[in-house]
Amino acid sequence: MANVKLAIVYYSSTGTNYQMAQWAEKAAKEAGAETKLVKVPELAPEEAIVSNPAWKEHYEATKDVPEATSDDVEWADAIIFSMPTRFGNLPAQMKNFLDTQGGLWAAGKTINKVVSGMTSAQNPHGGQEATLLSLYTSMMHWGAVIATPGYSDDSIFASGGNPYGASVSVDQDGNMVEDVEGAVKHQTRRTIDVASRIVAGS
Repeated sequence: MANVKLAIVYYSSTGTNYQMAQWAEKAAKEAGAETKLVKVPELAPEEAIVSNPAWKEHYEATKDVPEATSDDVEWADAIIFSMPTRFGNLPAQMKNFLDTQGGLWAAGKTINKVVSGMTSAQNPHGGQEATLLSLYTSMMHWGAVIATPGYSDDSIFASGGNPYGASVSVDQDGNMVEDVEGAVKHQTRRTIDVASRIVAGS
């Protein structure tokens, strides 16, 4: 397997997608990939963050996590994006990060990046699939190679059966409802496998 550089780019307000990103990082390292785990910049005003105790706690706890930059995108052979849904779409923080990659896109530096997405919502039909499809629409413009899990492993069924990417429901107390860890790790390994074939071929 060719050496793969994997960037895990996430946004998380209360910690769900940060945990998913950490699972992805662990699986990637076990698979031998070189990894970077980075968060997109927070755009919400301070008053919104401090008004939600869980959001404030997570914001403070992850201040040391590096912020994602265009350099991370350019560096990576593969990118896993993880973010919650916002009204069936990408959260503004992730959308803003993607929108600021126009320079790389114009220079052809997003072509053939292998990408995959993960997400979360408060219920199974809270926009999870639509959020991933929104991400993948942007990735098609990038000329990226989209590596979805499909139904390539039993862990996908255990986590709710989303073929577009690992997704999880979160209850009112912030607990993940489905058992999604295995699906996240499988999706990570699959993304690295696809990327290794492209790296080897290039």
